[in-house]
Amino acid sequence: MNSAARVAGWVLLALLTAATAGWGALALWFAGPTALGLNVALGVCFALAGLVTLIALGIRRWRWRMVFIYVLLFVALLGWWSGIEPSNDRDWQTDVAVLPYATIDGDLVTVHHIRNFDYRSEFDYTPAYYDKQFDLRRLQGVDLIASYWMGPAIAHIFLSFDFGGDDHLAISIETRKERGEGFSSIKGFFRQYELYYVVADERDVIRVRTNYRRDPPEQVYLFRALAPRENIRRLFLSYMRQINALKAEPRFYNTLTTNCTTKIWLNSRVNPDHLPLRWQVLLSGFLPRFLYDSGRLDSGGLSFEQLQRRSLINERAQAADQAPDFSRRIRDTGASEPER
Repeated sequence: MNSAARVAGWVLLALLTAATAGWGALALWFAGPTALGLNVALGVCFALAGLVTLIALGIRRWRWRMVFIYVLLFVALLGWWSGIEPSNDRDWQTDVAVLPYATIDGDLVTVHHIRNFDYRSEFDYTPAYYDKQFDLRRLQGVDLIASYWMGPAIAHIFLSFDFGGDDHLAISIETRKERGEGFSSIKGFFRQYELYYVVADERDVIRVRTNYRRDPPEQVYLFRALAPRENIRRLFLSYMRQINALKAEPRFYNTLTTNCTTKIWLNSRVNPDHLPLRWQVLLSGFLPRFLYDSGRLDSGGLSFEQLQRRSLINERAQAADQAPDFSRRIRDTGASEPER
């Protein structure tokens, strides 16, 4: 039994060493100093240190010496990692250059810097912003938008708050990228992007996905959530507090823990009947089905497959394009879904 426990202990130590060496090498590669390729050199060296430690685990004479050296290296790495701070002061891409914020006065919330770009293509646009006051007493619903571009398992999820008529405010939780910087899911694990709330007119944040993105194209679905008004109010105010907090103190985006869907879930925890954290929150493409099965979507008595077909808004958005009643037209489903 003691022998089996020792073997299990060494296996566990080897796995821990391999995991930390891999993480450390990637952290140095992505976040280390780039001058003269120093980030690559440091990443390779740390990976080699982990490999040597793994080999030394099988050599009694060198085992603990190398483990001690590796632990010191890893502690130094953590010290460097903890010193990487997010910032609001970078050369940002134009679409995320302006931070939104909110002024709250009782039931009246004034949202500043609502994005409403005039698009000619995905990357060719005229920037525009406006401020608008919203009355929480008119807040009557919230819609969930799911945009798919790489298969059924992954989607970008965001919300749009309904204040009646064509009065909608969309909020999409995204990465704040610097000028010339692209998005990488792997880089998103290593403090490469700040967290950013796109607070936008639906003609901006929905239309750019349905009408202008081509590489790859996105399929966009709009689902009506079922929730008490008081819950929607608390959720909206949670968003406003988060937006103001990011203006005062930036935070990093993280591909797994701080992304578009996990932040929605975290904001929803202001409500006592919020849904538990499930794997569908991480594999965001399955979130609409999870919400449907949990009774949180307005299905109108349709099966999920029927609801999903009815909720696809690309054609309606392309037809509406720059129409002032864009929000109404993308929700106009026409005839009811036929039975199949």
